Amino acid sequence: MIRIESVTKRYPDGTVAVDHLSLEIPDRAITVLVGPSGCGKTTTLRMINRMVEPSEGSILLDGRDIRQQPVDTLRRSMGYVIQNAGLFQHRTIVDNIATVPRLLGWGKQKARARAAELMERVGLDSALAKRYPYQLSGGQQQRVGVARALAADPPVLLMDEPFSAVDPVVRKGLQDELLRLQDELGKTIVFVTHDIDEAIKLGTMVAVLRTGGRLAQFAPPAELLSAPADPFVEDFLGADRGIRRLSFFPSGDLELQTAPLVAVDADAKRLAAPGPAPYLLVTDHDGKPLGWGAPDDLTAGRIDPALLLPYGRPFVPGKDSLRTALDGAVLSPTGWAVAVDGEGRAVGVVSQQVIGEAIRDAHGRVADRAGVEAAR
Repeated sequence: MIRIESVTKRYPDGTVAVDHLSLEIPDRAITVLVGPSGCGKTTTLRMINRMVEPSEGSILLDGRDIRQQPVDTLRRSMGYVIQNAGLFQHRTIVDNIATVPRLLGWGKQKARARAAELMERVGLDSALAKRYPYQLSGGQQQRVGVARALAADPPVLLMDEPFSAVDPVVRKGLQDELLRLQDELGKTIVFVTHDIDEAIKLGTMVAVLRTGGRLAQFAPPAELLSAPADPFVEDFLGADRGIRRLSFFPSGDLELQTAPLVAVDADAKRLAAPGPAPYLLVTDHDGKPLGWGAPDDLTAGRIDPALLLPYGRPFVPGKDSLRTALDGAVLSPTGWAVAVDGEGRAVGVVSQQVIGEAIRDAHGRVADRAGVEAAR
């Protein structure tokens, strides 16, 4: 556990970057620091590995003041990932990853073997090992940065807006990769971002900081969205926090309809079968969705996929949230979301109305749990 006890950072000109900040950062979890520019996120992160020294207060790592050990030893015990990866441009990828193990006295062969292992773990092709950073894409460079931070197997990983310089598609992939790695490795991660969506997605706990480095709220993402501490937090979360909150409601209990599913070579009898939806979802021979069609517009035995309406974004029941299911229904011109299995085969469809009922039920269960806890 990292414990920040009434820490203040005051610069010689009188500027206060962090003001009496106290946090208990849990072990083996991702704690996200989020807030507007000037709120002290990066300063707080850098005080944890003593790149910046606090003016007042203490930071404890497993109960021990970090000032009680040499600063180089402290920093080498913590992985550190920054925006744009911060790679050494004159070193190959494998040697970039092996940097900290080599500083710790590992032999070159052992360090490179560890680097090769980590390349595979973070999803980098081994063929990239002898290339240089400028020969890689932005997303690949960030993966190298994560691998380098993990090379000596540190218990703590500090990440300062590591994914903010890449495009949204790559950023989502990197976020998913970090969550996968965390499931495998169980590090204590402190992650800085200005993006509330990223904070909600990644954080086990989220600390919202005000300008001037004061703590506004420290809570799990679901609690943050359901009960903002004050107008500042509510405003920072944005007008669509209710939609974001749906990310914590599972979709596994949605009642799916299979009657509207028809194969691309369906006969006339199947096309005429009544169903709960005004449209039929046409699937290919492998069961994967092709699109929606009105029964009267479909020709038995030879449905033309080019004439079908788009089916929106599908969701995987039980794995994806009600937010993803609702998004699929909203994106579909029919107002029905398509459910698929892990292989992308259609397993049913669900209407906006049914999703709405599931959302109301989920809110009711949350309210019931809150009432029980309040009564204790």
